Amino acid sequence: MKLISTNLPGLVIVEPRIYGDSRGWFAESFNADRFEAALVELGLPPAGLFVQDNHSCSHKGVLRGLHYQKSPHAQGKLVRVVQGSAFDVVVDLRKSSPTFGQSFGMDLSAQNRLMLWIPEGFAHGFLALEDNTHFLYKTTGYYNQLSEACILWNDPELNIPWPMREVVLSPKDEQATGLDLAEFFP
Repeated sequence: MKLISTNLPGLVIVEPRIYGDSRGWFAESFNADRFEAALVELGLPPAGLFVQDNHSCSHKGVLRGLHYQKSPHAQGKLVRVVQGSAFDVVVDLRKSSPTFGQSFGMDLSAQNRLMLWIPEGFAHGFLALEDNTHFLYKTTGYYNQLSEACILWNDPELNIPWPMREVVLSPKDEQATGLDLAEFFP
């Protein structure tokens, strides 16, 4: 696997090694030893133990996010799309970061097979670009309903270039707060 740094320190694109032949292809989607070694090679802290896997299926135009869990239940996430495609967005919520309040967005798809490592301290969301988009993610912390928080997907302060303006939101995401009211990480 190859890790590629982004404009947000600590956030990395994970490019799995794909082995293809006349039968199709094979990829090792996760290997803890290789992943931790690649993070250390970039000078980043280890991810730690993944304790929960999540899988969602969304119709085209469904936007989920921008979600995060507050301390002490913050989560790191390793995310990928295994069917369909999504525009994935991450927002830096670390007050001490030089990129605090900035976002990063990219397409994740079954075709490009890319993943994102999102350490604690970031909000995360995605917009399904196709029907039947299957989104998988591993987390370093268990879901805790009392610690969950959400930032408004179209907060003008963030100015995220979502590829669609007409989106389908959950009631929870419709009631999200702006960045100015978010609880930040140190």
